[in-house]
Amino acid sequence: MCLPGYSFAASGGGKGVPTPTQTTKSCWGVRVWDDKEKRCVRPKQSSLDSDQLYGAVRELAYAGRFQDAQGVLRAMVDQSDDRVLTYWGFTHRKLGNIALANAFYNQAIALNPNNILARSYMGQGFVEDGRPAQALAQWRQIRARGGIGTWAELSLRAALETGQGFSY
Repeated sequence: MCLPGYSFAASGGGKGVPTPTQTTKSCWGVRVWDDKEKRCVRPKQSSLDSDQLYGAVRELAYAGRFQDAQGVLRAMVDQSDDRVLTYWGFTHRKLGNIALANAFYNQAIALNPNNILARSYMGQGFVEDGRPAQALAQWRQIRARGGIGTWAELSLRAALETGQGFSY
């Protein structure tokens, strides 16, 4: 099934498919590309700010490099940022740690009830775990919180329709 809008950058709740950068093209392990150094470096040794590190996490996660993404997450200073918690949840879900993933998603949502990306990813996990009622509840929350038409809403709806979540 292909719903319109999955390949474009939707406002709110995700930005579609991250564009590959030197981080996934050239760096291996828990390394990120540092433009100032013009080489791959450990995240804590990089000149990247938190938004850039977050972008590297998304890119690595989309590439299926969940443990590398977790290594970058570990390097991020603010572990209580709801975006960081969301991607801790996402990577743990993709690694099969469903209970831990849901704990991270719940923390992210407790900090920011309008974090529709966390809701979408948690809902996709519910779909994959055979719990469509809980997924539907998250889909409704996304819509109620202004997420109609966002990637978060559309991807969870597709997961409900197909029984399969997304990799990003």
